[in-house]
Amino acid sequence: MGPLQNPEQWDDFVKRRYDPNRKKEEFRNYENATPGVREFYRLNHAHQTHEFAKAKRAQYASLSKTKMGIWEALEYLNTLVDDSDPDTDLSQIEHNLQTAEAIRRDGHPDWFQLAGLVHDLGKVLWLWGEPQWAVVGDTFPTGCAYSDKIVFHEFFAANPDAAKPEFQTRLGIYEENGGLDQVIMSWGHDEYFYHVSKNYLPEPAQYMIRYHSFYPAHREGAYDYLMNDHDREMFQWVKAFNPYDLYSKSEGKPDPAELRPYYQKIIDKYFPRQVEF
Repeated sequence: MGPLQNPEQWDDFVKRRYDPNRKKEEFRNYENATPGVREFYRLNHAHQTHEFAKAKRAQYASLSKTKMGIWEALEYLNTLVDDSDPDTDLSQIEHNLQTAEAIRRDGHPDWFQLAGLVHDLGKVLWLWGEPQWAVVGDTFPTGCAYSDKIVFHEFFAANPDAAKPEFQTRLGIYEENGGLDQVIMSWGHDEYFYHVSKNYLPEPAQYMIRYHSFYPAHREGAYDYLMNDHDREMFQWVKAFNPYDLYSKSEGKPDPAELRPYYQKIIDKYFPRQVEF
């Protein structure tokens, strides 16, 4: 069995993992995870080394891949659709619009709505040939000991960093409460699109984008010792965003053509016409 068949398979696994209605005996019980999800996490945990994450950040944070508008990027991401997925017939753009619309219905400011619209745009990495384990998945700090709060923690035994003593202490190469900006996170769509968008969006939106897959921290309470007080303050925004990311899917399908004029005005307020990717 290979890894994920489509990116939504990971999203759906996370949603089930944090289902507030799950039974106590099912908490952190992943034995029933599909073979594809298990294989995905096996690859992710084996290959996401500190040096790999540093190299990918250096490669993509230069923003030299291409230039395109934000709505154009949404339409480009929309080509990442797997017709064989039996669980959803929503496209990528419809998923993003559902998140944004749920945030809008609750009366949050326009930049919060925009964060919901664009938070998954980093998944264009999948379209550029990056392996799925370097695009989606729970993110975590590299260069220090792996928290047992990380899903499928046992698969880290195959990671070369597990054999490096300097990476396997509580703090590793970092300082106590030194702040997350010092930390090299595992590579994926969160970190990538943070670099694309960081010069344009308010700081709470930057945290939402950069750390929305950092489930060991914002859902499990791990790695607090790497954070400073400012990180902890900003993570309240990440926690506020998370339910919209996980639970905004509804029966009704949003109409991109109908909603574009509204969101295009917000896009134009915060982003230039052409954005470097």
